[in-house]
Amino acid sequence: MPYNHWTTAFAKTAQPPDPLAKRDTAVPHPPIPHRKARIGLALGSGSARGWSHIGVIQALEKAGIHCDIVCGCSIGAIVAAAYANGRLHHLEEGVRKLDNWNILQFFELSLNTRGFIDSERLNVFFEQYVCSTDLLIENLEKPFGSVATELKTGREVWFKSGSLLNAIWSSFALPGLFSPVKHQDKWLIDGGLVNPVPVSLCRALGADIVIAVNLNGDLVGHRNQLQSTPSGKAPPVVDEDQDIIDSLTSLIRKKSLSLFTPDEGDSRTPPSLIETMAASINITQDHITRSRMAGNPPDIMLCPRLSQIGLLEIDRGDEAITEGKRCVERLLPEIEYLINI
Repeated sequence: MPYNHWTTAFAKTAQPPDPLAKRDTAVPHPPIPHRKARIGLALGSGSARGWSHIGVIQALEKAGIHCDIVCGCSIGAIVAAAYANGRLHHLEEGVRKLDNWNILQFFELSLNTRGFIDSERLNVFFEQYVCSTDLLIENLEKPFGSVATELKTGREVWFKSGSLLNAIWSSFALPGLFSPVKHQDKWLIDGGLVNPVPVSLCRALGADIVIAVNLNGDLVGHRNQLQSTPSGKAPPVVDEDQDIIDSLTSLIRKKSLSLFTPDEGDSRTPPSLIETMAASINITQDHITRSRMAGNPPDIMLCPRLSQIGLLEIDRGDEAITEGKRCVERLLPEIEYLINI
């Protein structure tokens, strides 16, 4: 048989090696374990409305949603610190004890003071219900972060380590109410001036899913009104033998408190000093929040309806906590769906 015939026959019967043939006999790689998504909670600024954060966390925990990372701004930093330190129930206890009369102890009456609030008395409250003075952020039960503003440059400052109490004070040092906080040769003030709802900080700490709580979404255009009914507790009776200075101090404190609460009903009455300042802060923070959310939106946004609570109406904790719980309950199906994707 001619050579060309054999060549042709061989070409018809021989098959080229299959480069993929060994794949069927190779040892398979072990499956990559599925990492559980880390849930971050960003608690926004909002003065007395911030007590609603307590209700938000309680409702999430009740639904089996446990946040791995928690960040806060201003009053959100206080609640976040208590949560990360395992003392949220202690803070709730302290908040529910506040009323129109015992909050007067926090007012500083010095005429040359840098703020209206007595820092020393507030420190006692923090030590009792939030954290000890020497507790470090690194020693908390879960990752924590807070936001402050550098007064000179306007830059955003993140606290992710160091003194927890210093991180809290720096984050909620609202100008006019609190003195600026000195930290590493810098003066720091309220973080709500640059990042009212710290979603970006949650992401930076490793959160895959971020639940944000915005307390300022429904405030612009609303003028807060005082409750028409009193707290139900009678004012303390002044002893006739009480020192005259103490009596005057009590009177001045009551007058000071009137600066921080809105006038009832009459729209013709000019807003109080602090009501005007609070409205200005609300407008600013609302615009900043919208801008920040556009660039770095959370996965879930919670907006408690608390426009009726004024800047320093911290005695309305029961009302705020209840609304925080309701806010979660209204969106719970959507929250569970997004988290379980």
